[in-house]
Amino acid sequence: MNSRIERFLEAKEVGFRGCRLLMLALMAFGFARWLIADEQHALADLTVHEWGTFTAIAGDDGQAVEWTALTLPTDLPGFVEHLGAANLKAGLRGTIRMETPVLYFYSPRDANVSVRVAFSKGVITEWYPRAASVQPSRLSTAARPNQLRTDGSIAWKHVAVSPNLSGEFPREDAPSRYYAARETSSAPLRVKTPAGDQQEKFLFYRGVSGAPLPLSAKQNSDGKLLVKSLSEDEIPAIILFERRGERVGYRVGRLMDETVLDPPALTDNVDALSSDLEKILVDQGLYPDEAHAMVETWQDSWFEEGTRLVYIVPRGFINKVLPLTINPAPAQIVRVFVGRLEIVTPATLNAVETALASDDEVTLNKYGRFLEPIVRTVRKEQARVTD
Repeated sequence: MNSRIERFLEAKEVGFRGCRLLMLALMAFGFARWLIADEQHALADLTVHEWGTFTAIAGDDGQAVEWTALTLPTDLPGFVEHLGAANLKAGLRGTIRMETPVLYFYSPRDANVSVRVAFSKGVITEWYPRAASVQPSRLSTAARPNQLRTDGSIAWKHVAVSPNLSGEFPREDAPSRYYAARETSSAPLRVKTPAGDQQEKFLFYRGVSGAPLPLSAKQNSDGKLLVKSLSEDEIPAIILFERRGERVGYRVGRLMDETVLDPPALTDNVDALSSDLEKILVDQGLYPDEAHAMVETWQDSWFEEGTRLVYIVPRGFINKVLPLTINPAPAQIVRVFVGRLEIVTPATLNAVETALASDDEVTLNKYGRFLEPIVRTVRKEQARVTD
């Protein structure tokens, strides 16, 4: 009898232990779900904004041509990292030179994310902070980005979004347009790297691609510019800009299929254009301080000597050519890119041809990195006239 009672009590004890374990497991599961829900709530507060520039030059048919920048870029501080030699990007031939995309993060609380960007028919050539991986990791100046077997990419892991971080960001004494991008209310970032933590107000990267543009622009014989959309998406804003010495002019429009723009009268000023462009960028989703930082970064380049079409790159084109993955995903991502398509007009050809004949370096320097494709066009025109 006693043995049966003991076995009964033993069985009850086992049952009680099982119940306790089950209750502990359920409590642990509930706690884990609470943690996940809390993390999801934190990411629901996370917003990411990005801006950048696609620079290209139009050929005879109005579409972007492959080109090489003759001048070595000197606008980046020394702490920015490079793919290979610092002058690699200048030697790469491509249709698009992607300049200064910066990713801003906004959150009222700390968050941790990983970020990956791919570049269709392209390579990433500069970045900061240090990335966890960059592919390809090596490249020669003889390489053609559009002939690579796989698209280039860059990835950051362990990106801590820290709104209360009060650390110092790297800075050098030499002036650089890089620093203007910091003048926003975005949350500071801290990235874990093998060399230690690095802090910045954004994730920065650059590159070169052989991808086509979402539009073409060709000057007709009457001097008007025929602009055609090559994208399924509307191009929200286009600006035809021209500068000859201190005289500037611009026209603003939109583009669905195609449009013809008259040459602008050179009676405007850069300040008015900067203000108009900032308004356009805000309409596209950037915060006012981001729009101002973007224009401050690039206005000396966008509004230099020559004729060009400045336009807002369609969001669908950005996501196709430059797919962005952030994990865990933020509640909102806004991406605003400005395209710059250089137009080689008869006025530009004449100015460069005259400067070449007289060794006028001052005039040639005004066209800077676009000299290689412009000189090619000059030589082609000279050969056509000779024939």
